Amino acid sequence: MSFLNSLEKNSKKFENPFTHWELNQPLTREQISEIVNADIANPVEHSLNYDGTRAIDGGTPEFREGLSHGGKALKFRCFITKENSNEFPQLLKLIKELQSKKTHEKISKLVGKDLSSSYVRVEVICDRQGFWLKPHCDIKEKLMSCLLFINKTNESEDLGTDFYDKDLKKVKTMPYKDNYGYFFTSGPNTWHGMEKKEIVKERRCLQVNYVTFKTDWKVD
Repeated sequence: MSFLNSLEKNSKKFENPFTHWELNQPLTREQISEIVNADIANPVEHSLNYDGTRAIDGGTPEFREGLSHGGKALKFRCFITKENSNEFPQLLKLIKELQSKKTHEKISKLVGKDLSSSYVRVEVICDRQGFWLKPHCDIKEKLMSCLLFINKTNESEDLGTDFYDKDLKKVKTMPYKDNYGYFFTSGPNTWHGMEKKEIVKERRCLQVNYVTFKTDWKVD
């Protein structure tokens, strides 16, 4: 129960520029290995440029409208589903932990939202040189937004997520440290993104959400 253990023993709450928590050591070594080894296409090799969103192949960003498959950009996005879960047995263990009543009730109390009817969505991310993410607030359907960093290539700690105040002034950059991350719940002033920075090799992360729309992983 590495994720829950991190919540209970290795997390810290912050209020600026909006309420969020930082997590230390939320993943096991085996889960990290699966994230590092996940095969995700490189947009540069397909003559595609990042556009400030994660829908980078010309497809509309349908994932924002609550489609669990991620829209047309699926080939550049690696969601863990029942179809491919046999390739990620350790991440499946994480999903089961997130589905457990003990875990989602703990998060419900922290973020102040009822997760008892929600679904888990987990995505392995691999950002390459040129990636950036425009400041945005998550959709209300994301009851909990969490990003966990995997830095095995000595990338700069400055590659973490940027947090902004309501005037879109950058207030904080999450440190891109290995097996470290953050979470918060969606709200009207939860502005975050990532400014254009140098990625030498890759920026690996695991995105974890509790959402109101259907995925393969309903909570217990």
